[in-house]
Amino acid sequence: MARSRRWWHRPWIAPLFVVSTGYIAFTALPYLDRETAPLMPHDGFALYYPALIAHIVFATVALLTSILQIWPWLRRRHPAVHRWGGRLYVLTTLVAGALGLVIVPFAPPVGRLGVAIATILWVAFSVMGFVRIRQRRYAEHRRLMLYAFAMVMNNLWGTTIMLVIGMLAIQVDPNVFLEAARWVGWVTNLLMVQWWLNRTTGRPVR
Repeated sequence: MARSRRWWHRPWIAPLFVVSTGYIAFTALPYLDRETAPLMPHDGFALYYPALIAHIVFATVALLTSILQIWPWLRRRHPAVHRWGGRLYVLTTLVAGALGLVIVPFAPPVGRLGVAIATILWVAFSVMGFVRIRQRRYAEHRRLMLYAFAMVMNNLWGTTIMLVIGMLAIQVDPNVFLEAARWVGWVTNLLMVQWWLNRTTGRPVR
């Protein structure tokens, strides 16, 4: 019988966690100070700022938890941690997703549709993945949760694209630039996940 791979045989886990933490610090921390937060004025919606902060907090927990959930070593060696982590992930996703849909109508019009679709797909994949594991349909659970992981990680690509274009000083219409940033991330991630699923077709799911 082949030996199971040790935790350090997955060298992408730690870098992904570090990059994700850095992304959160870079994009989310400026919002914690209401006086300097990059917010649009919404005088008619008093709960906008609290809803936004709650969305950021719950989405942060969901994002970091999702990394641990796709870690094969943790799933095999500590299944109870994986199960409880999955419950925490789904709960925080539901709250973050609901809050995101509440505040997205107040976001800038450019990119709003992309954000709304990404949020709906993120919640849908996560909920369906949870339902499938309760039904012990493991292969479908794996596929749906990988799709959900693609969605929760989508902003990393969008931010990266914005930074790269900014550094290259490429002349792009700002509206086109912002619209693309809201779509390219999750579409690219879904394509990558589907490629991985096709590549691992037939592999036992434990």
